[in-house]
Amino acid sequence: MSGIYIHIPFCKQACHYCDFHFSTSMKKKDEMVLALAKEIALRKNEFENDEVETIYFGGGTPSILAIEDLRFLIDEVFKNFNVVENPEITIEANPDDLSNERILELSNNQVNRLSIGIQSFFEDDLKLMNRAHNADEAKKCLELAIQYFDNISIDLIYGMPNMSNEKWLQNIETALSFNIPHISSYALTVEPRTALKKLIETGKINEPKDEVAQEHFQILVDKLFESGFIHYELSNFGKENYFSKNNSAYWLGKKYIGIGPSAHSFDGISRSWNIPNNSLYLKAIAENKLPSETEILSKNDRYNEYVMTGLRTIWGISLDKIENEFGTDFLEYLLKQSEKFIADELLYFDEKILKATQKGKFLCDGIASDLFLLNLEK
Repeated sequence: MSGIYIHIPFCKQACHYCDFHFSTSMKKKDEMVLALAKEIALRKNEFENDEVETIYFGGGTPSILAIEDLRFLIDEVFKNFNVVENPEITIEANPDDLSNERILELSNNQVNRLSIGIQSFFEDDLKLMNRAHNADEAKKCLELAIQYFDNISIDLIYGMPNMSNEKWLQNIETALSFNIPHISSYALTVEPRTALKKLIETGKINEPKDEVAQEHFQILVDKLFESGFIHYELSNFGKENYFSKNNSAYWLGKKYIGIGPSAHSFDGISRSWNIPNNSLYLKAIAENKLPSETEILSKNDRYNEYVMTGLRTIWGISLDKIENEFGTDFLEYLLKQSEKFIADELLYFDEKILKATQKGKFLCDGIASDLFLLNLEK
């Protein structure tokens, strides 16, 4: 099974923390939709022997597209690829775009999963992040969405400056009050070349503290566990049968094609990425060229990626897979490197699967980097 990711590189305004590729100018939106459709057609032979199980509209802000544009792009995927009977079709959406009319439009088409960028239910947090919606819109869109969609995910950000544990718990409890079956939650991170970075450097906003983020993370894990959620990936929590098929495919190493400027693709052996520039992307597609670069992954690269993604998930790192796909040298290295983390109760073995303990989950990215290798390939 494979997936199609479609990047919609437009937003109404720039969030202070975001370093994804997007433009706040909509002048080339119609041209971009046609180019995305053309790239889909240009790449139809890449999945000749695979079925497409998921179609995911990310961004940017996909919910700014007209329903006709979304329907057109979905139809192009069906036209050019072998799609399973009931694919998961997700659209990322902002609350200010989800009017009752808009939600009804989406529900009457092929979209069957919403991923809504709530981030916080508090006005001061939303203003700090420079979100386009307000707290009332965050709640109102969920009241409407749950009437038409069963499969809904929301995003929440923790570790905000001046956010108390009590306030963070209120955010979680508000989300749970809508009976949403999936929550993705991320620590506020300060990326280079973002407005947030500049605001911190000029002293207008306090820098997020790791110890606060760690406390918030533990509150999140405990509260969602009590509410019947499965913590299936470091930042993702889902009720039974509501895991994101699209994101799970990434973590399990399945193939996917990324359509649009800055979108990434993976075929099991190589990784490619489109140019993160709307004008250059449009020019290349108009000339029937794919504006992408490709990297062939070495055995070391593939081992490191598997370690990184495996450790973040409930599926862990399979010792059998390490030995069968990479060899005994890789397995011995992994076992040796993991000893100190097992002794510190950050990792443990579940039969022949290496997993992060509850204490180790928040630290798993750092732990994974110590399990990486650079020079064992033969």
